[in-house]
Amino acid sequence: MLDVKFIKENEKLVKTSIKNRNLKIDIDKVLSMDAERRKILQEAESLKNRKNIASDEIAKMLKDKTDASSKIAEMKDVSNRIKELDKRLNEVEEGLNKMLLMIPNVPHSSVPVGPDASHNKIARSWGEIPKFDFKPRTHVEIVELLDIIDLPRASKITGSNFILYKGQGARLERALINFMLDLHTKKHGYTEIFPPFLVNRDSMTGTGQLPKLEEDMYRLKDDDLFLIPTAEVPVTNIFRDEILDEEDLPIYYTAYTACFRREAGSYGKDTKGLIRVHQFDKVELVKFVKPETSFDELEALLKNAEQVLQLLKLPYRVVLLSTGDISFAASKCYDIELWAPGMNTHLEVSSCSNFTDFQARRANIKYRPKDSKRAEYIHTLNGSGVALARLVVAILETYQQKDGSVKVPDALVPYLDGQKLIERKS
Repeated sequence: MLDVKFIKENEKLVKTSIKNRNLKIDIDKVLSMDAERRKILQEAESLKNRKNIASDEIAKMLKDKTDASSKIAEMKDVSNRIKELDKRLNEVEEGLNKMLLMIPNVPHSSVPVGPDASHNKIARSWGEIPKFDFKPRTHVEIVELLDIIDLPRASKITGSNFILYKGQGARLERALINFMLDLHTKKHGYTEIFPPFLVNRDSMTGTGQLPKLEEDMYRLKDDDLFLIPTAEVPVTNIFRDEILDEEDLPIYYTAYTACFRREAGSYGKDTKGLIRVHQFDKVELVKFVKPETSFDELEALLKNAEQVLQLLKLPYRVVLLSTGDISFAASKCYDIELWAPGMNTHLEVSSCSNFTDFQARRANIKYRPKDSKRAEYIHTLNGSGVALARLVVAILETYQQKDGSVKVPDALVPYLDGQKLIERKS
């Protein structure tokens, strides 16, 4: 959330930010509502002060047995006016807050300006695109041949775009999750968290999914709870409405969760196989840091996610997102895209973002600097470290063999009890 004072002092910057994000939000109306709010507060405060003074005067007049009827009648009118102002103030503040919740974060100056993904910039690439002496199969063909994922039965159990892992497929999924958690906790300094998969409306609002993205979320109608779209939501909200001490920062958390997304509006788009599913596993990285370090922390976060792919020896590229493609809450974001040879395309497996104080304002997360009594808003970051099922897609298609079997990446062999090859069981 952007502070109204910030919007007022940086009106041109905020308007440019909204234009560059290819959005339409009436900032003039926001400022007008804030001006009305301040005007109401000023009048109400003046009348309440006047009423307090008059109350003392009336008490004295009654004590002196002086006629106070006109003064009492006057204050009755003042009381009625105060009630009117308080009612209008509630209306204005509610409307203003709704508008503020719909204003996105301001992109960092290093973010490319452009209306859509075509203006993203490739920051770097890693690894070599594999070459085959046969036509590489798609992951859909591979999982059917090896009998490790059953998409038709998943559809029968739940519906389209859900996954049923089985046998070696289930073991591969579990091995990847454990491999990533071990890497981030043992080598990158993150503390493991295992949070709830259901969160309340305040949590979803705090990280920016609500109100803008509610149609993309799975909601439990009777309880007004939401299945999490990412571990970012419960993990970031661990410190909602809290003040941390500076000496406790930075805080690094990692968490495995299942993630749930309705993908509203994506019907018919990349829906084959494991590319766009409604439930998927992910290992998330979340940081709580001091403002002056947050962009350096973003680069470090990105490298933590990249190392997962480097250890698995999977070629990828890092993409700096443009203003038209960056997420609602992010100030700067990198995507990591894996190469999938069977599909002959890149697949996003991670988004690493710095939200600056945007989420912290919504969730009211602060820290108290040393030698200061005034608490300040913290900066939050998060990134996928990394997401499945697209990671599985890239592994199956990259490590496939001519006979249909799949080699196990060296880094995963210990997590599969020494197994080096995934092949169909007779």
